Amino acid sequence: MKIGIDKIGFYIPHLYVDMNKLAVSRNVEPEKFTIGIGQEKMAVPPITQDPVTLAANAALEILDEKDKKEIDFVIFGTESGIDSSKSAAVYVHDLLDINPYARAIEVKQACYGTTAGIQMAKGHIALNPESKVLVLGSDIARYGLNTSGEATQGAGAVALVISANPSILELEDQSVYFTTDIMDFWRPIYSDKAFVDGKLSNEQYIAFFSKVWEQYKTKTGLELKDFEAICYHLPYTKMGLKALRTVLDEGTEDVKDRLMENYKISARYNRNVGNIYTGSLYLSFLSLLARKEDLDADSRIGLFSYGSGAVGEFFTGLLQADYREHLHVENHIKLFSARKEITVAEYEEIFQETLPTDGSTIELDIDNDPATICLAGMADNKRQYVNKTK
Repeated sequence: MKIGIDKIGFYIPHLYVDMNKLAVSRNVEPEKFTIGIGQEKMAVPPITQDPVTLAANAALEILDEKDKKEIDFVIFGTESGIDSSKSAAVYVHDLLDINPYARAIEVKQACYGTTAGIQMAKGHIALNPESKVLVLGSDIARYGLNTSGEATQGAGAVALVISANPSILELEDQSVYFTTDIMDFWRPIYSDKAFVDGKLSNEQYIAFFSKVWEQYKTKTGLELKDFEAICYHLPYTKMGLKALRTVLDEGTEDVKDRLMENYKISARYNRNVGNIYTGSLYLSFLSLLARKEDLDADSRIGLFSYGSGAVGEFFTGLLQADYREHLHVENHIKLFSARKEITVAEYEEIFQETLPTDGSTIELDIDNDPATICLAGMADNKRQYVNKTK
């Protein structure tokens, strides 16, 4: 039985800041941001968007009424959780009117959470072939103003429907995963901003990719030439490129050229969004499918997932015939083109807008937020969500 990605969508906030202008305001050469880390625009979430609303808006793009009836498991991967007890999946389940006879959980392991959710979903479908699983990856990356990590912030979400006989990508059975305890990136429960050892994190990302790639080749007998493309978790787009370059010498010139070309295509969405943590790998995968129009059916796509702390996994999938018919490319174009550029000063003001932590009631103005699903405020220590279509 084939199991894999049947649908995939994403959502990003309607605001962004230009990285050239951010660099100038920070007295940094713009090329350090646009070339050095490979970012052009950074999505900025208004206070009316949080990980729940971003995920719900991403799923709204792809789910129809049939999906909502057949989904019996919602898995929400995030490292920006809004509650230490109640899962973000429960909120999305309600906002989208999904089948009440369903499981709903939240999964955490830095940027690896969505991948863990997909592998969990795969097992669930194997036992329940008629069901579907909604897997969400949603995050807001916050390091703070004028910090070393500021240029790698971002916000957004991806939504994936995992099912039998998928329309987009069949997930292959063989994968390799690796875990070790390191402190390259973390966010204690008392902080709304992450801490990162940038040099160590970069080194470990490359080291993890090397370990799982070498083990994968040994385990499967496959080589670089067997891949049409390799998509990476992209905290910033130059990071994945560094990893890819470590293996390119294993291929012929034709293989090198193909993988480099497809990598650049896969990084395009991420260059204009920034880091969305658990969703970054899948935004890259979606960018490849949407922007590369001549991928053949049965093309093998490699996916490298990395979550600091750290867990890494390399797994693969085969593109399905007519997969492009199941994408929402026109919606992607509209979502990007409808965004509004804000000044650095406006970005700084939005960044410092936070919800009360003392139980205070607050009402938020959602009229200026074009999203269908928004955070409308807080009352009695409860977030108040609104689906404008309900």
